[in-house]
This record gives sequence, C-alpha cells and structure tokens, in this order.
Amino acid sequence: MKRPTIETKQIMRRAEELIEASSNRYRITVQVANRAKKRRHRDNLEDVDDHGIKPVMQAIIEMSDELMQPEIIGE
Repeated sequence: MKRPTIETKQIMRRAEELIEASSNRYRITVQVANRAKKRRHRDNLEDVDDHGIKPVMQAIIEMSDELMQPEIIGE
C-alpha cells in the first residue's frame, strides 16, 4: 500500500508554528517525539498495520491543530 501524500511544505509550516508558539524549542521537540512514540506504541499494541502517515508527522499535525483550535483539547 502507498502512504497518503502529505505536503512537505505543510508539515514544515506546522512545525514552525509549533516552535514559534513555544517558549522552548527543545521542549516542543521532545513533546512531538513523545507523542509520536506513544502513537507508535499504541498502534503496535492494537496490531494496526497502518501504512498511513508516519507517527512524527501525525504528531505535528495533531499538535498544530490543537494550537490553532484550542476547543478540540477541551481545556
């Protein structure tokens, strides 16, 4: 199966938005990595053979969506 195409420019733009919104570049990088690691672990436990978006890219998309739409995280 072929992975869905994701615009590299879109991922880079979203990553830059996360970094700009964060007070600490290292901390946001670690948060993205941790979210991607959790996603990969969860997918492995659920035995999901997903050939979709890579976990790091998905984490960037999710976190930038949360940044732009805070109502989706329900604070």
